[in-house]
Amino acid sequence: MLETLTPRFGDYELIDSGDFEKLERFGDRCTRRPEPQAVWRKSLEDAEWARLADASFLRDRRSDERGEWRLRPGMPERWTVQYAYHEMRLRMRLGLTSFKHVGLFPEQAANWEFIYDNCLRLRRGDAAPRVLNLFAYTGGATLAARAAGADVTHVDSVKQVVTWARENMEASGLAGVRWIVEDAMRFVEREARRGNVYDGIILDPPAYGRGADGEKWVLEQGIGPMLDRCARLLSPRGAFLVFNLYSMGLSALVARTAVRQAFGVPGEESYGELCFGDRSGKQLPLGTYYRFVR
Repeated sequence: MLETLTPRFGDYELIDSGDFEKLERFGDRCTRRPEPQAVWRKSLEDAEWARLADASFLRDRRSDERGEWRLRPGMPERWTVQYAYHEMRLRMRLGLTSFKHVGLFPEQAANWEFIYDNCLRLRRGDAAPRVLNLFAYTGGATLAARAAGADVTHVDSVKQVVTWARENMEASGLAGVRWIVEDAMRFVEREARRGNVYDGIILDPPAYGRGADGEKWVLEQGIGPMLDRCARLLSPRGAFLVFNLYSMGLSALVARTAVRQAFGVPGEESYGELCFGDRSGKQLPLGTYYRFVR
């Protein structure tokens, strides 16, 4: 059954959304960014958006993705938020990028909890579960697994992003993550040849991307082969998978069908949308997810 998930994230709030924008609070700072799925009208007046926003993203007319930030005096380009769940305590450094991102997708905290709980379940005395995080970005899922005692391999093709993830690990008081700067497809192909097996796999692919050596990634073309290769790496008993899709037009049912074809029918599964509601009650979908436990 399709589900919607909204994590409890004290350092994050969706204040308002509409007219293809969203107004968010990260810690004690507010940002204003484009949001293509906010097709409805804003609830707050423009003057209130202008009053609250410490940083506003202005898209470059020559690009659908790039732009620049307009900052209020005193607004830092970097700051930190925290996330807590049971014994897990994460600290994440945020930054203003030219692609409108800030280094954190707060809706993913719902998956961090699932990862943390399953890594604890899979621990057997001194034997740590092995977890592979692909397209791992700044490492929220990596840190959740590591906080639960997992042996984590973090793979991303962008060296600066991996450095950012390492900073988040250190800020969270953690250590011992295996960092890999490489194209994700190339890495899983090599792991399959080596016969390596993981107890958990996290897949968070972008719609488009480039590998460390310029390899081209297009989600609709690459996700089938990627899932097939990951199926060879996942332990047959008790293992878990987390799969996210951010490409507009691809539903949770697409994710479910593709995963089931590659991995077979799991013991337990859930799928749906990750979302946040703003102060006026408007629900903003921020990605689809599919998760299973064998």
